[in-house]
Amino acid sequence: MAYFSHFPLMAYDVAGDKNYKLLPNIIKRVKLRSGLRSGSFLFDDYDVKDGERPEDVAFKWFGDAQLHWVILMTNNITDRYYQWPLTQPQFQEYLKDKYGAGNEDAVHHYEIPQSSGPTSGSGPSDYSHMVECNSDEDNPSIISNRDYEQRIQDKYRQIRLLDPKYLNTFVEEFDNLIKG
Repeated sequence: MAYFSHFPLMAYDVAGDKNYKLLPNIIKRVKLRSGLRSGSFLFDDYDVKDGERPEDVAFKWFGDAQLHWVILMTNNITDRYYQWPLTQPQFQEYLKDKYGAGNEDAVHHYEIPQSSGPTSGSGPSDYSHMVECNSDEDNPSIISNRDYEQRIQDKYRQIRLLDPKYLNTFVEEFDNLIKG
């Protein structure tokens, strides 16, 4: 079932000519309960493959591409274009647009490890122990624009998928909240 089909309808004068149409009230929002978000038994970790869209993941996971909104909502993704991993060609274009052609590998910032070590435990892509510093610190690591943006893409790639056995309950709860 499509995401906006869950929303209550409202009368709206699209053209300003007193000809009202019933449209989904897209201003209505529902926030995922923090307890649900942290319930690790409800979710499985998933790494988005290059070029995979939310619809692809929803079809693979739930058997229905229309349920892409469940994946976006449970991962707190409000902008599917900039909070979802870009394809490699999109990433290259994004770097060029953001930093200018030829500046993709310029210095973004410098880092040094903090003495306490990693704090998030997210494996090899865990940069929580790295602290931004000045270039005159003792032996800092250079982080390029590309490195910086790739870290963000890697973070976007790691999502959590709702266990399919809880899908109907989730959709019913969403319906109750959005229409309530």
